[in-house]
Amino acid sequence: MTDTKQAIDRRRFLGTAALAGVSAIAFPAAGAAIGTSALGASERLVVGVMGVNGRGNALAKGFAKLDSARVAWVCDVDERAVAKARTTVEEAAGKAPDGAGDFRKMLDESALDAIVIAAPNHWHAPAAILACAAGKHVYVEKPLSHNAREGEILVEAARKHRRVVQMGNQRRTWEKIAEAVERVRGGLIGNAFFSTSWYGNSRPAIGRGKTTAVPSWLDFDLWQGPAPRRDFVDNLVHYDWHWRWHWGNGELGNNGVHGIDLCRWGLGVEFPSRVTSAGGRYVFADDQETPDTHVVTYEFAGGKAIRWEGLSCNRHALGGDGFGVSFHGDAGTVVIGGSGYEVFDAADKSVEKVDGPRDDSDHFRNFVDCVRTGAKPASDVEGAHRSTLLCHLGNIAQRTGRALRCDAANGHIIGDPQAMELWGREYAPGWEPKA
Repeated sequence: MTDTKQAIDRRRFLGTAALAGVSAIAFPAAGAAIGTSALGASERLVVGVMGVNGRGNALAKGFAKLDSARVAWVCDVDERAVAKARTTVEEAAGKAPDGAGDFRKMLDESALDAIVIAAPNHWHAPAAILACAAGKHVYVEKPLSHNAREGEILVEAARKHRRVVQMGNQRRTWEKIAEAVERVRGGLIGNAFFSTSWYGNSRPAIGRGKTTAVPSWLDFDLWQGPAPRRDFVDNLVHYDWHWRWHWGNGELGNNGVHGIDLCRWGLGVEFPSRVTSAGGRYVFADDQETPDTHVVTYEFAGGKAIRWEGLSCNRHALGGDGFGVSFHGDAGTVVIGGSGYEVFDAADKSVEKVDGPRDDSDHFRNFVDCVRTGAKPASDVEGAHRSTLLCHLGNIAQRTGRALRCDAANGHIIGDPQAMELWGREYAPGWEPKA
């Protein structure tokens, strides 16, 4: 990175004092306006997409197909991904967007209204914080943050700059899944006191990486961005960073956040009082640091609990499905699978089965509509932080090997300074996030 770029980064990041504590932030009431927009009723949202190698390419296509949005920029540190995404958008919308390797180019574009972030996890919150400070609204992929502290800072940045920030946990807007959760909250199964979520996959080993020269098509320095520098290894890019704590959050942050978010929503809980974790690397001996088998339990005030089971190396998770969520009440059970749900009575008899569409465009459209109106999106940054925080706490409990006691007001770990050291992270010089 050049000295000029570092100076720009510092000016953008270091403009304000760090967040003292998320509990001190004054959040708007439900339904209150949280953002500001100059968009007229018929104007399209002008969007730039950061990180278009995998999920970001699908997001670029999804936003390009909306009548209410226009993808004007695609950015990636892999020059091959930029070329592919430009073609993807052109095929979807009839016009190729501009392309760049450095997403900061988009922050200086006054005509750009919003940034879509699908870079690796260690970039999610830092890039979103920069975007808010630059006056851009943000659609950021899950998980909201790489660590708990920067999630808190992103909440503050969104509120301070009055930006709409939506996390990409699209099940919040899948019609029948949202219906199932709202029915649980409305008393369909009586007092819902326990919720489970599971994810199963058959991921292969990643082997032992070798330090090697950075490929010519990759800007590895910018790929690392806010993370302290490490040498390039040949089994890192573009996906297996997920299984290293330095850049990723394991299966819990990768896919667990989808289910845990629904659990938390359905039970109506916020921050836990106790978190326990069990599991580890049971299948392969390779470079992966995060668990391939992971069970986390969260306890909340009022007699409620959430359990998550993640199997990265066996597809037969709970219920035999690769992904699902269940809610258990004193009058029955609701099980969410695919894009629908099933209702069971107190005798465990199936009494209703509902199927529904699976359409991510509803989540994109919700974001665009909220930018236009200033309303709170389906997965607003505050709730997104709370769901992501549960993932961070589960990983901290696993890494420390002990149960965590938490402050039910903000999720902070009580009486365990060593565990709280994992609340945040060290950053590369000049990249420390500030609201």
